[in-house]
Amino acid sequence: MKASMLKKKLLCIIVIFSLLSLNLIRVVFAQSITPSQSVSETPTPGTDTAQQESDLQQQIDDLKSKISDTQSQEKTLSSQITIMDNQITVTQNRVDQTKDQIAQTQDDIQKATKRISMLEGSLDQLTKVLLTRIVENYEVGQTQPLQVLLTAQDATDFMRKENYLRIIQEHDQRIAYDTVQAKNDYASQKDIFETQKKKMLALQSQLEGYSKDLDQEKTGKQTLLTQTQGSEANYQRLLAKAQAQLSSFSRFVTSQGGASLLSGQTSCDSWGCYYSQRDSQWGGILINGQSGYSIAGYGCLLTSIAMVLSHMGHTDILPSDIAMSGGDNFAVDTAMLQYSITVKGVSLSRVGVSLDDALQSGPVIVGIYAYGGTHFVVIKSGSNGSYIMNDPYIANGHDISFTDHYSVGSIFERDKVVIH
Repeated sequence: MKASMLKKKLLCIIVIFSLLSLNLIRVVFAQSITPSQSVSETPTPGTDTAQQESDLQQQIDDLKSKISDTQSQEKTLSSQITIMDNQITVTQNRVDQTKDQIAQTQDDIQKATKRISMLEGSLDQLTKVLLTRIVENYEVGQTQPLQVLLTAQDATDFMRKENYLRIIQEHDQRIAYDTVQAKNDYASQKDIFETQKKKMLALQSQLEGYSKDLDQEKTGKQTLLTQTQGSEANYQRLLAKAQAQLSSFSRFVTSQGGASLLSGQTSCDSWGCYYSQRDSQWGGILINGQSGYSIAGYGCLLTSIAMVLSHMGHTDILPSDIAMSGGDNFAVDTAMLQYSITVKGVSLSRVGVSLDDALQSGPVIVGIYAYGGTHFVVIKSGSNGSYIMNDPYIANGHDISFTDHYSVGSIFERDKVVIH
């Protein structure tokens, strides 16, 4: 009888251990599951903001089309003012568009900051709970499952306690899962935050550029009105003069073989720098944005000015800087330089001088009639008809004899550069 009861008890223990083993295996497999990377909300423009941006872009495209149409018409003061007004409106719309994007980005940054703050608190709390449960599980784990079996009153009591432990383990697994998930979300929000910060910096830089363009365009319009005094007759007179000078530059370049680009032309020494108008670094750049008027073909004067400025210590002002310095530096919005200009904050004028006297204190820019056109070069030194020059057109044309290429009698203009 006792043997029979003992066998039953042993059989019961074997069954219980089998059930426990299966349950433990199930828990282990459950604990091996790891959370996937959380997908955090990506900032997107609101419906109103997106529609605003779309409307502004449409206005910009329409105005650019109008500008293109007007530019193809005969040049008049009225048409130039219309082009300038439309360009000012285009740039103003770009400023407004960028401001809207900045406001949206600021909102995204604020949202990401709030999410990060909430996730930091959640992550801290979950980590503390998880650490507490790890300690408690370790303590419980030292006596399980044998102690549970020995202290159970019967099989029903054992199964109830074992089920309770399983529920606790599943709860702990959920805490661990939530902790990892919170960590993933936190990392994702930090990435979004950093991305939006970089976007903000780029937009602010873009806004600064557009604002400068807007100021230059408004100044250019005012300069045109000042130059012409609002008179169509004055405009046509100044336009004809500028176009005649530019056409003369073109005839000189064409007679010498054209405006092909060259490499390795820039050369600097204790005097300053030699620049070539045909240097591949800037030869293809349009002067004052005027179609067909490249530095290589029409930039002898501005390149000569850049060379003289380098002699005066302004090596940071290149021919390209002068070419793109703004419409107020050019006659009636053409590619022909004014006598007084401002480049990179440096205001200067070309003042007529006597060549030999002026050379005693520095270089002189001279205009010459040559090869059916006109050209400007820099006379560096010399006297009495014997001069050394830097020629912006001739390949490697630094420190060469003036009279080897041109006659002294061909000089029609002699200018000293004066910085104010």
